[in-house]
Amino acid sequence: MIIQQGLLVVLLWVCLLHPCLTAMVFSRTTDQQPKSFAARGIGNEGKALHRQKRGWMWNQFFLLEEYTGSDNQYVGKLHSDQDKGDGSLKYILSGDGAGTLFVIDERTGDIHATRRIDREEKAYYTLRAQAINRRTLRPVEPESEFVIKIHDINDNEPTFPEEVYTASVPEMSVVGTSVVQVTATDADDPSYGNSARIIYSILQGQPYFSVEPETGIIRTALPNMNRENREQYQVVIQAKDMGGQMGGLSGTTTVNITLTDVNDNPPRFPQSSVHLRIPESSPVGTAIGTIKASDADIGRNAELEYRIIDGDGRDMFDIVTQKETQEGVITVRKPLDYENRRLYTLKVEAENLYVDPRFYYLGPFKDTTTVKISVEDVDEPPIFSRSSYLFEIHEDIEVGTIIGTVMARDPDSAAGPIRFSLDRHTDLDRIFNIHSGNGSIYTSKMLDREISQWHNLSVIAAEINNPKEMTRVSVYVRILDVNDNAPQFAVFYDTFVCENARAGQL
Repeated sequence: MIIQQGLLVVLLWVCLLHPCLTAMVFSRTTDQQPKSFAARGIGNEGKALHRQKRGWMWNQFFLLEEYTGSDNQYVGKLHSDQDKGDGSLKYILSGDGAGTLFVIDERTGDIHATRRIDREEKAYYTLRAQAINRRTLRPVEPESEFVIKIHDINDNEPTFPEEVYTASVPEMSVVGTSVVQVTATDADDPSYGNSARIIYSILQGQPYFSVEPETGIIRTALPNMNRENREQYQVVIQAKDMGGQMGGLSGTTTVNITLTDVNDNPPRFPQSSVHLRIPESSPVGTAIGTIKASDADIGRNAELEYRIIDGDGRDMFDIVTQKETQEGVITVRKPLDYENRRLYTLKVEAENLYVDPRFYYLGPFKDTTTVKISVEDVDEPPIFSRSSYLFEIHEDIEVGTIIGTVMARDPDSAAGPIRFSLDRHTDLDRIFNIHSGNGSIYTSKMLDREISQWHNLSVIAAEINNPKEMTRVSVYVRILDVNDNAPQFAVFYDTFVCENARAGQL
């Protein structure tokens, strides 16, 4: 370094412990021009730097963060060519952290950092340097500004914004299907070295999933992953700085991945045939029983529709799909009669409502089963041969004459005996009676059409072996007129006639 005569030269020496060495030489020309300086430094590439500017020049210095030595970290040195070593000059430092973080020996110009510096808190500091005459307090050079930049070290591991991620992917997805992207951040300087260059790797979750090292995109790694076999997966992703090299710092996160359902399972009946029973007395609309096809899928993909496609009972029964339970409810469509038919056979089909064309190759998404329905006998009440009876008789018949006969039978296969009786509430005067064994109705009193032209009777037929099983029928008796009454004058006539009335006079 060549110092021109009469100029103030300030030297800033950078601590030899650091990788970047920089020196600054401030100079002044010999004429009366304004003050200027020459700066020379050693950059990152080892090349000498030369600058000429007025006054004091600032340049950039580099200081490693997180210094671990026991003494204060040396930064650099201020020096003037007018400094004779007699203490007549005083060096002053001001700006960011001056007097606290950075201190200067006012006699020697040595600058030190008083504590460890964290680049992530502050990446650079702007300072101002000045040399003054200690006696006159007048500056020997104008104040000049310079920057100390903190060089990064790899002291921050990559971090994920979430400790646990939740993601999903459809089952049976092709290999390489994107599931989710996770991104880690590193507080170190991305522009310096590889401290913030992150590489992703998978620590847990293989061979089912993989992760792209540069992007953090998680993808499926196995074909035909089946939700019905396994639904939940836990994947642990590591983010490592220094480009993933040895010595890099790392952080991890957990990704809980759920396989969502697709319709890849056809419905299947657990049995090839089902046997149901129903009493013959069941009214129309009665539910006989339910059938259900199993479907390993869930939700919309498991929705079914049931229908009767064949069988000798298609006209006698219906089937309704129960949406909540996905069951088929079989109901009575027409009245049943055990004595007429005792067994019906149905062929029932269950089919998925929503089919994914990608899985047609797995077979038809429907299945059939046979439903046999047995009609059970119940003790039915007697049945009359007519819904009502009408008998017409003349009023002059003798007491005990049979006016007509009602007929009833037991519809049960056993065909037990029947007893007939009259409901006396419909024959309070006991004009009629009935033979309990054969249902013949006869008179027990004389009839008179002029008193009552119609008699409305109710006949009861009950099983002798089970009197609770009974049936009623209406019997209408019409009384026919006969000439059994002489004429009668409505009033008594009393009149007069003159004694001399002529013959034929009214």
